[in-house]
Amino acid sequence: MIDHVGFPVSDFRRSRAFYVEALAPLGFGPVVDVTREQTGGYEGTGFGAGGRAAFWIGNGDACHGALHVAFPAATRGDVDRFHAAAIAAGGRDNGAPGLRPHYSANYYGAFVLDPDGNNIEAVCRSAE
Repeated sequence: MIDHVGFPVSDFRRSRAFYVEALAPLGFGPVVDVTREQTGGYEGTGFGAGGRAAFWIGNGDACHGALHVAFPAATRGDVDRFHAAAIAAGGRDNGAPGLRPHYSANYYGAFVLDPDGNNIEAVCRSAE
């Protein structure tokens, strides 16, 4: 339904480094980097897999309010690894890996606040 989503971050380099580490266990990484020279002022990175950038961050004023982004994980172990990598990259725990049956029976997720306080999640909907 959505081709891609993006938002500004307060410190592009810090946030880019965070997302490189946090998303690696899910199989996502930088696909496209654009420079200020190319765009006339915007500097950003598109993350994804298979050559398709679906999640973008870039320079600008950080969003205010609750921003939540959930990334799919193939396995519950991937969710665990995402959480550990995101914490190691400077994220703050916002919900340890575990079942969230109030969402659905097999919903296994973990939540981390990124450097700007955005709620970033990895979720596996498989029974394993």
